[in-house]
Amino acid sequence: MRIVLTLDVMLARRKMRSKELARRIGLSEQNLSLIRAGKVRGVRFETLAKICDVLDCQPGDLLAFERHSGDE
Repeated sequence: MRIVLTLDVMLARRKMRSKELARRIGLSEQNLSLIRAGKVRGVRFETLAKICDVLDCQPGDLLAFERHSGDE
């Protein structure tokens, strides 16, 4: 089981490039890329709040729960 950040989906809905989002939330493009790729173990609430503010969405719009087959 894991929680994934579906940031790419929201970026596409808002027709915004990750470079623009990174600039507006004050995060490096490299760090945002790591978040988008799911290569981080966590995201600070402050960062999540900034993303939600810029993309005009709720945290639940960016998070998804995935259950791997065999997990129970």
